[in-house]
Amino acid sequence: MTFRDDALRGKTAYITGGSSGICYGIAQHFIRHGARVAIQGRNPGKLAAAALALPALAYAADVRDYEATAASIAEASAAMGGIDILVCGAAGNFPASAAALSPNGFKAVVDIDLLGTFHACRAAYEHLRKPGGCVISISANHGARPYAMQAHVCAAKAGVELLSKTLAVEWGPLGIRVNVIAPGPVDGTEGMRRLAPTEEDRARVAAGVPLGRFAQIEEIADAAVFLASPAASYITGVVLQVDGGCQFGAGRI
Repeated sequence: MTFRDDALRGKTAYITGGSSGICYGIAQHFIRHGARVAIQGRNPGKLAAAALALPALAYAADVRDYEATAASIAEASAAMGGIDILVCGAAGNFPASAAALSPNGFKAVVDIDLLGTFHACRAAYEHLRKPGGCVISISANHGARPYAMQAHVCAAKAGVELLSKTLAVEWGPLGIRVNVIAPGPVDGTEGMRRLAPTEEDRARVAAGVPLGRFAQIEEIADAAVFLASPAASYITGVVLQVDGGCQFGAGRI
């Protein structure tokens, strides 16, 4: 997708999980389109390298730790003069059958994905522009479709999506829009390296996508630029499926 280079000019964005994968790509796109960006991650080394490459402000904090996340968001808001866009993208994933999944394993994913999203939204609330603020959470099509070996992720992502819709209802009157991007399989991400580690696995996953291929990180980032831009000023409470149609299955006879 092609946007004006100044689509986000003058905007500020805070991105959790921004040191790698999809959210690093979103940070790149936001900067390319004129935004000033701060990223949060829990690995200080990876975070510092990402911040230098972007460039962006960097805050080392685990989204599972509300106080650390709130302090980081407050510091970023002070440095940037407020927050226009919050992207909640910190996530965890690993394949495990429900029968073999430990309670701690289930809790870890829910805590990172769902609780972490709530922590970031709750902490950013007082710093978001009112009106004009925008929240984008990164889900997956696991939020609406069951997947074997992914009970923990499906539960967490479904929670992220309904939480976001609820926030859209509560925060809409203040002029804050809240939306979700639900990608399908995205190439070059840690999640897909874990879920489809072999060429055979990759071919099997791609065969379940009507468009017949994985998404590129840039395609998810394009969707984020759209939702953050004035072009989406009347869109809130939406789960935007950016998955090549795979929520419907392969659709082949």
